[in-house]
Amino acid sequence: MNQEMAAPENQLSSNIPNFSVRLSPTPRGARLARLLTEQQLRSWGLPLEKATQIVAELAANAATHGRVPGRDFQLLLYVVGDTLRIEITDTRSDRLPRLQPPVSDGESGRGLVLVEALADRWGVTHGRHPRKTVWAEVTFPAPVAGGPCSGAMGGPSQGRNRG
Repeated sequence: MNQEMAAPENQLSSNIPNFSVRLSPTPRGARLARLLTEQQLRSWGLPLEKATQIVAELAANAATHGRVPGRDFQLLLYVVGDTLRIEITDTRSDRLPRLQPPVSDGESGRGLVLVEALADRWGVTHGRHPRKTVWAEVTFPAPVAGGPCSGAMGGPSQGRNRG
C-alpha cells in the first residue's frame, strides 16, 4: 500500500451507527439480544418499545426454529437516516418464517404477527449457505428540538445538520 492510499483523508469512514453480536441460540441468548438492543438504542437516543419487541420475537424464533447445535445466531442493528434496521441471522436456511394467522388457543405462533404489526417493513434474505437473515425496519420521526427522549441524549444524528 502506498502513502497516498494509506492517508487518513483517503480512508473510507463509517458514520453509520451499528451494533453486532453473536449469541447462543437458546432462550437465554434471545433474552440477551433484547436486553442488548435496549441498551444500544438507549445509548443512541432512540425509542425502545417497537424495536426491542421486534428483536425479542425474531431472536426467539432464531433460538427456537433456527437452532443448530454449536452454531450461534447474529444480531445486527444499524441506523441509516431515520430508519433502524434489525437483522437476525441464523444457520437454518431450510426453515423460512411464514406469517400465519395464530390459532386462538395456541401457545405460540404470534411472533411474526407482532413483527408485521410493529415494523414498517420486514422480510427474509438468503445468505451464504446455510444462512438466512430475517430483517425488520422501523422508521422514527425526526426528533423535536427540546422534546422528550426515551434514551440518552446525542443519538445517531449528533453532529449532522438535518435542516
